[in-house]
Amino acid sequence: MQDYYQKNYKTYHEKTFSIDPSSFLEPLVQWLPVEAFVLDVGCSSGRDLLWMKKRGFDVIGFERSPGLAELARKNAGCEVIEGDFETYDFSRLSVDAILFVGALVHLPYERFKTVFQNICNCLRKQGKIFISMKEGNGYFKDNHGRIFYLWQNDDLRRIFHELGYKVIDFNRQVSIVRDSDLWLGYVLSTQ
Repeated sequence: MQDYYQKNYKTYHEKTFSIDPSSFLEPLVQWLPVEAFVLDVGCSSGRDLLWMKKRGFDVIGFERSPGLAELARKNAGCEVIEGDFETYDFSRLSVDAILFVGALVHLPYERFKTVFQNICNCLRKQGKIFISMKEGNGYFKDNHGRIFYLWQNDDLRRIFHELGYKVIDFNRQVSIVRDSDLWLGYVLSTQ
């Protein structure tokens, strides 16, 4: 699974880049100041970076796959940091908002809270977060060997509350890529 996004970065880009992210990013945008500085964690090939940039936001990406990071730089025309979000020191950054568009779906339950909080160390006071996770119970492995961890709304809300975040917007959407998947989308703010 570790190499899937690097080995298949062109195919993944072709499958996901043309998806319009308006339905899940608009709820965040209404809470952001004009020209907010936005970090997209797991930015893939830059679809959401480009969408945010076209709306006047200052953006920076973070991506583990060198192939996807290079595509993101070309597609969004912005800086993209290459690294592993489980070990990177995010406290070196300072941003108004963080996007986690499906970025943490491969993260085991026991590491979720620690990794999420480490990344959020770069969030400025009054900052906002958008996070989407797949809904369900347990986990599954797809035919590419990727493991997806599934979540329930109540469990995520409990974790967000424990970490000091308030849910200010919530939606549940059917996946555009695969209609058997449901995504839980949250806009969070500090309490």
